[in-house]
Amino acid sequence: MPRGDKKKQLSIIVPMLDEAASLPALLEHLRQFRESGCEILLVDGGSSDNSVALGQSAGFPVLRSSRGRARQMNAGAQAATGEVLLFLHADTRLPEAAVTQMDQAFSDRQGIWGRFDVRIEGQPAMLRVVAFFMNLRSRITGICTGDQAIFVLRNNFDRAGGFPDQSLMEDIALSARLRRLNSPMCLTGPAVTSGRRWEMHGVGRTILLMWRLRFAYWCGVSPEILAKDYR
Repeated sequence: MPRGDKKKQLSIIVPMLDEAASLPALLEHLRQFRESGCEILLVDGGSSDNSVALGQSAGFPVLRSSRGRARQMNAGAQAATGEVLLFLHADTRLPEAAVTQMDQAFSDRQGIWGRFDVRIEGQPAMLRVVAFFMNLRSRITGICTGDQAIFVLRNNFDRAGGFPDQSLMEDIALSARLRRLNSPMCLTGPAVTSGRRWEMHGVGRTILLMWRLRFAYWCGVSPEILAKDYR
């Protein structure tokens, strides 16, 4: 991580809830980062399947938290020992060179936070277009989504107040707080995220839903109300 201090470490924090079906593949992906010296923290929000047992049997620390992605990620951040925190959704995979890209970015730009370009995995060709505009939008606005694997120096995460305790748009809210401190470092990655929701509900319909929710959020609609609509 930031050069000049070998003790600085990356902590990867993964909130999870009933992820037993996809967890083995995620843990296999994370193994390479653990072996390279990264701290991996799984934060369970009350899974009713065997997610916790799977994580523990694979040798990964599993923390318990009240349900809610923001609460779970804040709990992981509080327990983490690394100076750099990276928040990874359970259906997203980091680029193999993620640590190298981050190290270079911190060294070259002296930034305090950032994210990766994202690629959405799935059959519809339109998903490539969606990902392109997601990446472009965040470069222009400085607002990032959780699918882009947001990372931040922990002292600045604390300075920003962490993730707000809300049911949806916690990644948008954190980005807005961090943007006041510094523009994000937009790394090429890419991080690869699942297109399952897009395929299940239709690309066009999902795009409209996301834009409608974001517009409502910026107009002041409660995240709790929006979360019901999202589900």
